[in-house]
Amino acid sequence: MNGMKRIPIYLLLGLWLCGAVGCSDIDREALVRRHDVVTTRTDPKSPAQVGNGEFAFGVDITGLQTFVPFNTMAQWGWHSFPLAGSLIGVPFEGVVWDTHGRPVRYDMPNETQPELSQWLAGNPHRINLGRIGFVLKKKDGTEVREIDLQHSEQRVDLYHGTIYSRFEIEGTPVEVETACHPERDMVAVRVKSRLIRSGQLYVRFDFPYADGAAYTNYVGDWSHPEAHKTEVVAQADHRVDLSRTMDSTRYYVSVGWSGRGEFVSKDTVSSPHRFYLVPKQESFGFVCAFSSERNETRLPTAARTLAFSRKCWVDFWRSGAAIDLSESRDPRWKELERRIVLSQYLMRVNASGTLPPQESGLVNNGWYGRFHFEMIWWHLVHNGLWNRWPLAERSLKVYSDFLPTSKQRAAEQGYRGARWPKCTANFDREWPHPIHALLIWQQPHPIYFAELNYRLYPSEETLLKWKDIVIETADFMADYAHFDSTAGRYVLGPPMYIVSENTDPKTTINPTFELGYWRFGLRTALDWLDRLGMEPNEKWRDVLHRLAPLPQRDSLYETYEGIDRMWEQYAFEHPALIGVLGMLPGDGVDTTVLNRTLDKVVATWNFDRTWGWDFPMLAMAAARTGRPELAVEMLLYDAPGFQFDAHGLATGGPFPYMPSNGALLTAVAMMVGGWDGSGDDEAPGFPDNGLWKVRCEGFQRMP
Repeated sequence: MNGMKRIPIYLLLGLWLCGAVGCSDIDREALVRRHDVVTTRTDPKSPAQVGNGEFAFGVDITGLQTFVPFNTMAQWGWHSFPLAGSLIGVPFEGVVWDTHGRPVRYDMPNETQPELSQWLAGNPHRINLGRIGFVLKKKDGTEVREIDLQHSEQRVDLYHGTIYSRFEIEGTPVEVETACHPERDMVAVRVKSRLIRSGQLYVRFDFPYADGAAYTNYVGDWSHPEAHKTEVVAQADHRVDLSRTMDSTRYYVSVGWSGRGEFVSKDTVSSPHRFYLVPKQESFGFVCAFSSERNETRLPTAARTLAFSRKCWVDFWRSGAAIDLSESRDPRWKELERRIVLSQYLMRVNASGTLPPQESGLVNNGWYGRFHFEMIWWHLVHNGLWNRWPLAERSLKVYSDFLPTSKQRAAEQGYRGARWPKCTANFDREWPHPIHALLIWQQPHPIYFAELNYRLYPSEETLLKWKDIVIETADFMADYAHFDSTAGRYVLGPPMYIVSENTDPKTTINPTFELGYWRFGLRTALDWLDRLGMEPNEKWRDVLHRLAPLPQRDSLYETYEGIDRMWEQYAFEHPALIGVLGMLPGDGVDTTVLNRTLDKVVATWNFDRTWGWDFPMLAMAAARTGRPELAVEMLLYDAPGFQFDAHGLATGGPFPYMPSNGALLTAVAMMVGGWDGSGDDEAPGFPDNGLWKVRCEGFQRMP
């Protein structure tokens, strides 16, 4: 995957600059730069980052990973612990559950195969590629701690994608620039200080073994040097190439520098994975490239990489859509705009690679570093609405890549079409888990993406690109719906887990959100057949017309049909029943009932037990139902699960939680660009009360 030819970003995004909707009258540089992140100390859980979507590098206050072991991660960086010999070739049996009168095998932990079940859960896992930090010493030779630094200040220059760090040691200043190459998995650093010449500042490279932890801020096991290898495989003037081996995982590290310097390993016995780059002049630059295959191409200098990075980030900010709230009189404008700008930066760094991102992006590991298929919607939809579709398209190929195995999964369960996984890694193998096996709301996602793509590029090429994915997805959806001959209708579940994942899968039937999404998916799939000049699929049409209605009780929608004491016992986790008109366009929805239900959710839901994307989802529903004041309130709701720190990293799940950032951008795009049926008013999702002045350009209308 790392060896794929990548489209130069300055060409890729330049296309979107030319195609942006509206006049370019927003000063985009001023818009972005008023939200530069300035800090004076390290937050041990919140790194500043540089990255390109495929690769990211987190730093502390020094501009490197000197005091805090933040992570260096790539979408291709995976490892698996060796499978015990007795388990090699043993098929995983899973668990069989009765499903409408027939046995169906699901990927759930099997109590007769505990070791294999756990191995499948924990492998593969994402790895930390290495730590790069300064060795800093005082005049007396003792090592500097962060508390010893003076006049520390770090600025994340968002417009140029560069981190500028400045600090002093015993009165001597150190200046550091850090950036990431836009097209290669490479960090570039430039350092200036008199401490270099006195030998008080040089660079350290450390490499850990995989830790296999499900959740961890600092990825890697530093305590087992004997379990892995780091070898110098080539050394030339101003360059060293290293090979890293961890069981069956192998990758490469190339370090290049300009000016006088020496690359050394001081202790190959106790620290066989530690190396040093010792410069000999006061101004010094180096690059460090990581790759899954041996890299023998010439390394660019730090200066050239920094310049290229600045250019490409300017191209990014000048591309696509923009929103400027600075002329608003509502005092909340600046915080909302800050969240919008920082979220764009973070999603570009963490969520625009060749795989969908894990929920914590390339910051740390959650769920072993794997990505969730249901979160692909929140991670990527905003790119289409902000006119940056190519950034989504890079990882949406996961649908074509995983189509064969997803068809196999459906067939093994006795269904037609393709059943998409829930939580996986760089290949399609489900993590055995009851929720993963039974969750269904991710199934219509590829149809939504196909429709979004077609609205942006209404061509035969787009239709053919998504044709098989749309058809196989709709085939599964129609076949999954069970015909209840007694009631004369199709039903969803049981067994199933719904969006909130907090109900009994063996009794849950006809959830509101999933019913609405099934309707949207099947309706849209039928439209695709018509566009392709194909005959309508009668099974799809039959299911669409006879699918159970959205369940109601007391003139309110309920989470699922027949749920007992919903508002007393289940008013927590995702209020997804509201998303059926907001995130989705409202197939089968009675807007009067939805409005009453939204009122009830706002009044009674436990917002201390929700997730970050729930608030933008509620904002979207408020906008679609003509309540823009509530929409803005939801985007700024003060809940523990919807906070944005100094770097824009959000709460809402395992920290950081990128779905919060992606959802914010999606909701803002809808509130500004409008949605089908919203009319021609500008920014229809913002209040027209004289307090909000919304200047915007380049947004696409949402379905």
